[in-house]
Amino acid sequence: MKSGQRLLAGFFSLALLVAGGAAQAATASHAEEDAHGAAKLQLNKGKKWETDAPLRQGMAAMRASMDEKLGAIHKGKLTAEEYRALGGKIDTEVGTIVAQCKLAPEADAMLHLVVADLLGAAEIMQGKHKGSPAAAARTAVGALNKYGRYFDDPQWKALK
Repeated sequence: MKSGQRLLAGFFSLALLVAGGAAQAATASHAEEDAHGAAKLQLNKGKKWETDAPLRQGMAAMRASMDEKLGAIHKGKLTAEEYRALGGKIDTEVGTIVAQCKLAPEADAMLHLVVADLLGAAEIMQGKHKGSPAAAARTAVGALNKYGRYFDDPQWKALK
């Protein structure tokens, strides 16, 4: 395994460990809670964190995928296969972001909190972990909206 692949595999392992709590709870507010002294999603001295093109592109792709199915998610009409496909899309886009994104360490640490929620939700939607795919999809929507609240992406529009 090449060093870049080891780094990516290590990041995913860490993100999945962090995401475990998010996946089990499947709540949209996990990263903002600080009950046990865990890292807390926050602004950069009152300003949104900088982004780069790979991050913006990957987040936009995830947002578009979720937005396309949002009505069906809210109505409880998505099939198990559609949830698996959404979870797979999240996995793919997060992998691309991790491989290409070059953020400052502090911004990267904040992004990891969003990514943890996204990966935890994706695991449930794909049936890799127990949980409600619908609740996991709502967690993914919440994580994407957190990205928009905490990261400077001029094209971003919140999901509803």
